[in-house]
Amino acid sequence: MSATRISREEVRNLGDRLRQEGRRIAFANGCFDILHVGHVRYLEEAKRCADVLIVGVNSDRAVGALKGEGRPILPAEGRAELVAALESVDYVVVFDELTAAEILLDLRPDVHCKGTDYTEETVPEREVVKSFGGQVRIVGDAKKHSTRELLAEISRRARGE
Repeated sequence: MSATRISREEVRNLGDRLRQEGRRIAFANGCFDILHVGHVRYLEEAKRCADVLIVGVNSDRAVGALKGEGRPILPAEGRAELVAALESVDYVVVFDELTAAEILLDLRPDVHCKGTDYTEETVPEREVVKSFGGQVRIVGDAKKHSTRELLAEISRRARGE
């Protein structure tokens, strides 16, 4: 079963509805440009933090601004579809902002999950999450996987190195 895709405009209502139902909400986000095992492990652990996992996927414009020229490799709709296909994910939303601060303010999740390339102190949205009583959790396996490294390896192999 695939996760439910929601629009950016639906986020606030979804958060309100889930809280009224007494469900604990986790939010995780990322570019997910080339889905790899690190992403899967990150989202699986994020799901264990709550009843419902909502995943924000950065828009194409945001990925370009965050990752640089030539990114994303896959368009946002395709990246969102891949993330939505993961068993651990309940809802997926594409968002255009460079950080998750605004979407977090709209959703107000119980837990904001970030990968192990962060510490609780370096999460950019940490103060925003604290402002509504949420908590930040660092989840997933050690940062041994990255899209940047995968792309470099593909490039090396294509050159015959």
